[in-house]
Amino acid sequence: VEYLPFESGTPSLEAAVASVLARIDISEIVICEPGEYRLLEQMKYFWSSSLGKPVTLLEDDRFLASHNDFADWAKGKKQLRMEFFYRKMRARYQVLMEAGEPAGGKWNYDADNRVGWRNQVEIPSRPDINPDAITAEVIDLVNAKFPDNPGDLSQFRLAVTRADAEQQFDWFVENALGDFGTYQDALVEESPWVFHGLISMYLNAGLLEPLAVCERAERAWREGKCSLSAAEGFIRQVLGWREYIRGIYWLLMPEYKTRNTLGAARPLPNYFWDAKTDMRCLSRAIEQSLDHGYAHHIQRLMVIGNFALLAGLDVMEVCDWYLAVYVDAYEWVELPNTLGMALYGDNAVIASKPYAASGKYIQKQGNHCQQCRYKPSKVTGPDACPFNSLYWRFIDKHIDKFGNNPRMGLVVANWRKRDPDEREVIVSWADKMIEDWT
Repeated sequence: VEYLPFESGTPSLEAAVASVLARIDISEIVICEPGEYRLLEQMKYFWSSSLGKPVTLLEDDRFLASHNDFADWAKGKKQLRMEFFYRKMRARYQVLMEAGEPAGGKWNYDADNRVGWRNQVEIPSRPDINPDAITAEVIDLVNAKFPDNPGDLSQFRLAVTRADAEQQFDWFVENALGDFGTYQDALVEESPWVFHGLISMYLNAGLLEPLAVCERAERAWREGKCSLSAAEGFIRQVLGWREYIRGIYWLLMPEYKTRNTLGAARPLPNYFWDAKTDMRCLSRAIEQSLDHGYAHHIQRLMVIGNFALLAGLDVMEVCDWYLAVYVDAYEWVELPNTLGMALYGDNAVIASKPYAASGKYIQKQGNHCQQCRYKPSKVTGPDACPFNSLYWRFIDKHIDKFGNNPRMGLVVANWRKRDPDEREVIVSWADKMIEDWT
């Protein structure tokens, strides 16, 4: 093993390999495929000629569905819905299965996992991981070389070894999994972690194995340490959603990245880099993202993503922001989640309807509104929650696209029933806010 220090100034992975080849005589380059289509294409079609050695690419085996597995499942289907892929994976790996049927008689307990936060239970204190000497050295290096980058490395408490990652996951199973399912969609002013596992970065970096964590969660249920809905909710994220998102990425790239269903093109506001906005939920979600390189999925989807969707922010600028700030972000997982799920920009491959919501949803799911100067009960005016008018402006602007969507029919009908003058007031107020804020 040869390590190249950052100070060596090596500009790219290809250049790093070239520097090693200049010193060591090898006959072939064998490398695991990366998590990004652009880099894979470079390795596949250019490295052999530029480096003067044959290149063999190995498929990443840290996943439970190969590229061919997913392509075979997707073949001939008009819609590629995660739920049906998830069921196939459950059956294949015999996770939460009993005599060929789903444990408990249902595949999915998502309806049980949407409870908003009202301080119902105590959130356990999560143990810190103190940086070892190597990690401390890297933190000092990053602070010195990138002093103007966003974030706060004094709060870095992530596992960097397999042993520490396993210890963190064990703590989650014993102390937080029991409440994870119920409150996985909750927004909590006082806690960036709530009851989430914080293992996505460890799975994506290879410190934890996906099947092992699923089996551990199932064992916790069978031992009576958590409810079936809690175990299933966790397993669905790993065995279902994570594998499905990766399959979508590799199946549809590179064309997938060019999609922009709603034509969103407004530049990303500066407060995405400093969290200086009066919207409490948005400010907290962005601040936590910058400080910790982490936000849980409802913050990413229904706060930051929801705002970006309603405001019509440029899809690639938003995708680049998500890729830049989150420690678990590789393009294979970031792009479909952001472009497809959050921004409804992938021609409805992933989401059958936009995940758009007004301030009432934010209020229902948590306690940010209590600390906010805006009122979720008001639609227009200086103290009205911006999500409200932006939501109706979004419906109005794209009503032709949404009118034939059965999942949007009721919302569209309600908007059309409103007095035309009232609609104009709401849309005009939203237009003014967007111009002032972006």
